[in-house]
Amino acid sequence: MKYSLTPRRSLLLFFLLALGIALYYVVSDQPLDEASPESVGMSTDRLQRIDTVMKEYVEKQLYPGAVVLVMRHGKLVYHKSFGYNDLERKVRLPKDAIVRIASMSKAITSTAVMMLHEEGKFLLDDPVSKYIPAFKQPKVLDTFNAADTTYTTVPASREITIRDLLTHTSGLSYPEIGRVEAIAIYAKHDIPSGIGTPHYKLKDVINRLATLPLMHQPGKRFTYGLNTDVLGFLVEVVSGKPLDQFMRERIFEPLGMKDTGFYLAEDKASRLSTLFAEYDEGGTTLAETGYGFYPNFPLEKSTYYSGGAGLVSTAYDYAIFLQMILNGGEFNGKRVLGPVTVKLMTSNQIGDMNLIYKKFGLGFSIATEREAVRLPPSAGSLDWNGIYGTTFWADPEQGIVAVMMTQKYPNPYVDLGEKFRVLVYQAITQLD
Repeated sequence: MKYSLTPRRSLLLFFLLALGIALYYVVSDQPLDEASPESVGMSTDRLQRIDTVMKEYVEKQLYPGAVVLVMRHGKLVYHKSFGYNDLERKVRLPKDAIVRIASMSKAITSTAVMMLHEEGKFLLDDPVSKYIPAFKQPKVLDTFNAADTTYTTVPASREITIRDLLTHTSGLSYPEIGRVEAIAIYAKHDIPSGIGTPHYKLKDVINRLATLPLMHQPGKRFTYGLNTDVLGFLVEVVSGKPLDQFMRERIFEPLGMKDTGFYLAEDKASRLSTLFAEYDEGGTTLAETGYGFYPNFPLEKSTYYSGGAGLVSTAYDYAIFLQMILNGGEFNGKRVLGPVTVKLMTSNQIGDMNLIYKKFGLGFSIATEREAVRLPPSAGSLDWNGIYGTTFWADPEQGIVAVMMTQKYPNPYVDLGEKFRVLVYQAITQLD
């Protein structure tokens, strides 16, 4: 039978071709593969228990809203938003809300550092002063006078290394949330937290920080501090590029993380989630100030890139990053890290030191067997959170990636993060 291409058939063929092209771009614009929960050993009905709990927290005004995402075996099985971005006008919080991820920035900056390590730019046990000379001959706090913030020091037993920074064992602390002595000393010398400090210059802050005393001898204790901000500056020094450019070119663009960065372009400003607070018990309101800054800092135009706390992102983008880690450094054919490097990052790097029931690798905390009997994520699971209520974990044993994004500080209801873990694992019907 001879087939002739009539005008109607030509039009139909053109339409199908155009539809195919359109579908291709829609699909390729969504890097995560979606699947039914049942196809990866989870239950749709049991995952809906997350809905119940999230709605309860919103209805009781404990949380203004949240975006929740769950993946298993590389497949997106749950991605929903709850609550509001504007409580007064009841404007819903969208699934693609861009949020201030604060300390969840640390894992990404640590990845940038390890990419340069893979290129032979430095060794992890190199002294930081080899690349940032101001850290030469560090001093350790000896005595401190709270009345006038004067202090004495003793010489450090050795210099700070890059590994010390990655593991928060350098002796650096944090302003505002760190040790009492550090809070006073850093305030006196105008050391910012890194969140929402667009009018500072990173080089000036890091060089000033380098002259101040460490809170303990390098390598002797885990002290959460400005280590990753120093690492961000190290990336700039070693790569010769601003931190935002390095991350964009080497991490965000290859992985398809289109909504992650330090400051928002105008076309994305409307998607910035509102920052809420609870100043009086039982009441959620707009944040007047956040931790160390004013809430709209992501809308500023600045060149101050805080590797420890400055990034904004979405639940979707951050899940891409975590899946890359679970995949051994590769995602959708784009390799960011080698699998040996990922193993190094996700192994205990702090020896006998502990974070309660966790250890710490290079950028992530790591669940121990003792932690794994307290909460469901398996031993070896990686996690961290941000001060505004964002949290994540990645479980290599069960293939779970989970992210919850909310924006409230102060926020006394931190139990939701642990309930989220329980709710994800009770939905598993087949163990690996």
